[in-house]
Amino acid sequence: MSFKGFYELIQSFAEDVLFLPYNALRELQDNSWWAANFMSWILLLIGAAAFIYWCLQLKKYNESTEMTYTYKSDL
Repeated sequence: MSFKGFYELIQSFAEDVLFLPYNALRELQDNSWWAANFMSWILLLIGAAAFIYWCLQLKKYNESTEMTYTYKSDL
């Protein structure tokens, strides 16, 4: 087996196996745009929820008066 054959094997594997979900989404997009972008919408909603949660936690931390640090120099 030559290097050219090895690289063609990698190409064949990528096109025939790894890209199958993308080919299915490309064909699904012709029928329904919403169905093809379903996972994108789900990930967008998860990211928005995480961002809101993060902002609320930062607000709660900033309003907290329990932890106040003072640094005194003993010099």
